[in-house]
Amino acid sequence: MADAWAASPPSPTAPSPFAADDLVDARLAPWPPFAPWPAPGQLHHNRRGGGHPNPLFTILPASALAIGVVLLVAVVVILVMTRRWKPGTVDGAGGASCNGDKPGGAPASSCGSSVRGYNNSRYYAAAAAGCIYGGRLGFSVQPRNRGAQVFTYRELESATDGFSECNVVGRGAYGVVFRGRLGDGTTAAIKRLKMDGRREGEREFRIEVDLLSRMHSPYLVGLLGYCADQSHRLLVFEFMPNGSLKSHLHRRALAPAEQPPPLDWQTRLGIALDCARALEFLHEHSSPAVIHRDFKCSNILLDHNYRARVSDFGMAKLGSNKANGQVTTRVLGTTGYLAPEYASTGKLTTKSDVYSYGVVLLELLTGRVPVDTKRPPGQHVLVSWALPRLTNREKLVQMVDPALIGQFSLKDLVQVAAITAMCIQTKADYRPLMTDVVQSLIPIVKSPLMSCTSTPLRPAHGHHHVVYMSPSRGSSNGGALETRCVMHGLD
Repeated sequence: MADAWAASPPSPTAPSPFAADDLVDARLAPWPPFAPWPAPGQLHHNRRGGGHPNPLFTILPASALAIGVVLLVAVVVILVMTRRWKPGTVDGAGGASCNGDKPGGAPASSCGSSVRGYNNSRYYAAAAAGCIYGGRLGFSVQPRNRGAQVFTYRELESATDGFSECNVVGRGAYGVVFRGRLGDGTTAAIKRLKMDGRREGEREFRIEVDLLSRMHSPYLVGLLGYCADQSHRLLVFEFMPNGSLKSHLHRRALAPAEQPPPLDWQTRLGIALDCARALEFLHEHSSPAVIHRDFKCSNILLDHNYRARVSDFGMAKLGSNKANGQVTTRVLGTTGYLAPEYASTGKLTTKSDVYSYGVVLLELLTGRVPVDTKRPPGQHVLVSWALPRLTNREKLVQMVDPALIGQFSLKDLVQVAAITAMCIQTKADYRPLMTDVVQSLIPIVKSPLMSCTSTPLRPAHGHHHVVYMSPSRGSSNGGALETRCVMHGLD
């Protein structure tokens, strides 16, 4: 029977694709015994026994080629759009984005803002060619300015000895300032911002880096660099060894051993002139104008020669280029320094900074803080108490800081009082331009004995305010700026 079975032909079955030798290898191979995709040369058997190449090997290369083409086109489009939106010079309020008050999201970086240079050796400005993030700061500045540097958190941690309490030189609502020594030996003030998930902290950081990276003036604090390492935000400034103006004027807040000597009259006048030049640079030599919005004593720093520099631009706002242009924004700032119209309506102009500057002048004159509830009734708010006294000779002398007695002439005091009275006017239109304030202070600082009556200061070039002693009078003329002393008993 075995021979009969061997002699009989095998039953008809489907042809096997495996040879006899392949059966052994198939039993040893793991299941399934063949690959999921046929080999390129393998034939697909149909019912008629014929074959043709597997279509998958035509579809797959075509699909891969199509995907590659799509990706290439996407990359080209991204590169083209990036070059089209590359930051450039902006000459108008519409193109700047460092205001930081846009609702519904984090503020955008103002990589396109710029400042016009002023034809004076004391002013210089530069516009950046690149954005601040990613360590790309392609500035176009004068050779002597090295621009802002990008620091890592570890570098600044090492510079401050691990942010030691021994190196703390100032504390604010939004950060702590440390004294540190950078890798090249430079002493710097390193401000570590308190983030705590605050969107405002990120906005303030971006605005300050953007503005100070582009604006360079001897009356603004210099930005040496910044750190945006993960969640850390730090700013590195030039170190001002004499601290803030607040620490010198309001010494009672400090321990007796830490109290610096009182500032003399001429030093205070020099500080007033430096601050006026800083605001003049921001308002009248920047395009668009920059409104500081938080100008106060604690944001005025003093170098080793007691020259003043304005700092803290985290709340700065770009103004309008239109005549008397204003921008509407939420009210930010410090109580006692806010202009009345800004505090009540949120309408911000450069004249808002002029009001704050007038409050600082009052602090320089009186040594008092803007708001002091410990004072007798009627003296809590410095402006309302001082404004009527600025036009009376006897009361003016009485309100002066006792530390200044015997250091000034009456005429100089009267002229400073006149400037102060104009700056703190309730109506913004009556306040002078900062250029007029600068020109009014120059004769006092340079020549203390100069007469204060009808002194021509510069050729006329347009609209100017005339500074009167009476706070209720303000006008303009077509001639040179002048300062008149109109007081009770002194003409």
